[in-house]
Amino acid sequence: MIMNSIRTDLPALLLYNADAAWTPQEKQESQVAARILGDALRNEGHPVREVCLDSPDLSSALAGYDPNECLVFNWCEELPGIPRSSALVAQILERYGFTYTGASARALAFSQDKSKVKQKLAGKGIPTPRWKIYTEACTNGWDTFPAIVKPAFEHSSVGISRDAVVRTAGEMSARIAYVIENYNQSVLVEEFIDGREFHVTIVGNGTLHVLPAAEMDFSAFENVEDRLCTYESKFDPQSIPYNAIKLMLPAPLTDTEVSQLENTVLAAYRAADCRDYARLDVRLSDGVFHVLDVNPNADISPDTSLVLAAEMVGLSYGKLASLLINLAAQRHPTLGRSSPSDNLIEDLRKTEMQNGCLASQESFSLGSI
Repeated sequence: MIMNSIRTDLPALLLYNADAAWTPQEKQESQVAARILGDALRNEGHPVREVCLDSPDLSSALAGYDPNECLVFNWCEELPGIPRSSALVAQILERYGFTYTGASARALAFSQDKSKVKQKLAGKGIPTPRWKIYTEACTNGWDTFPAIVKPAFEHSSVGISRDAVVRTAGEMSARIAYVIENYNQSVLVEEFIDGREFHVTIVGNGTLHVLPAAEMDFSAFENVEDRLCTYESKFDPQSIPYNAIKLMLPAPLTDTEVSQLENTVLAAYRAADCRDYARLDVRLSDGVFHVLDVNPNADISPDTSLVLAAEMVGLSYGKLASLLINLAAQRHPTLGRSSPSDNLIEDLRKTEMQNGCLASQESFSLGSI
């Protein structure tokens, strides 16, 4: 391991959420995940305090902590009871002067709106599937099938099942009505690209590094409706897609394809103003990589494609988390003064070369990619 530039003495608050409306099992899973991440950071040498946010009162949870003396590892998906509030979490952290890992409040708010993301990508010349926003159940202006119907303001495949893929105008109109009724938001209809799908993680600021791409293996399914990452495939261990869809790391791509893919995701990362790290979802069709979604502050649970890709380049769970803390430290008014900058990414590249991560391919269950 070459990561000499990483400081392991940086103190951190590990902020995570546990909603009061969750089941006891869900709350326990959240606490266990936070403890695993906290222990991984402590094993690297970081002083860590886990802070569980179980109410919307983030200011009280932060009381007693000095923003001049620590960083926040922001693993808080939302304020409990307030859906789609990840940007609000970041706003509050900024208001109280805390430096935190991951995307800014502005970037998080931007990424929540799929239409704005796609407009930005298209405006920058970055390939993305054709799309249209609907606020009522109709098919005006749409004639491309199959298509996929999604809630316009969700991440983590919320609202996406095999029924989200539609083949006719009638199916499309019915699915739009379903999303509006059940998710109370506008609807994004998108051309469904039935091609290879990749999840690609980027780390860094200014100097960026692309981790090995993971490919979703849909070979167990023949129907187009099943060849996608649904909510069920990510979060229901008892479901068929959860167990049948595999993740291949690194993705079997030619050198030319790797170069094309990396150029595409790097452009999208910058266009979405990502920071520290993000995962991008991409599909390949007719030699073109199309960006489906940009996911700042992507899940970093141990079984995710992000973490598995990091392990392939020699970064343990703790070292990956430590790298993110060090990247955030560059923005801290005092802790960042003695913390190296682009040396972090250069060391990461050397570590990848040392580990020869592309020598062999592995297959994993999909889990919570």
